[in-house]
Amino acid sequence: MDTRTTMMITDAKSFGQAIRKRRRELGYTQAFLSEFSGFSVTFISDLENGKKTAELEKSIYLANLLGLDLSMTPRS
Repeated sequence: MDTRTTMMITDAKSFGQAIRKRRRELGYTQAFLSEFSGFSVTFISDLENGKKTAELEKSIYLANLLGLDLSMTPRS
């Protein structure tokens, strides 16, 4: 049985919420994730809070690091 859930990402805020939710599910602090990823705590906090100017490449990398797969699907 597949227990994965899909989140609709529509803006920087919902992307940040997904990152925060996954980080917490894994039991990671922002400080731990910062140390592990090499990104600053400020960047991680800004991303989780929906900062619209967060760097895309770093954001995608962090999502992948947390075990999140990203995909894009055309709307019907």
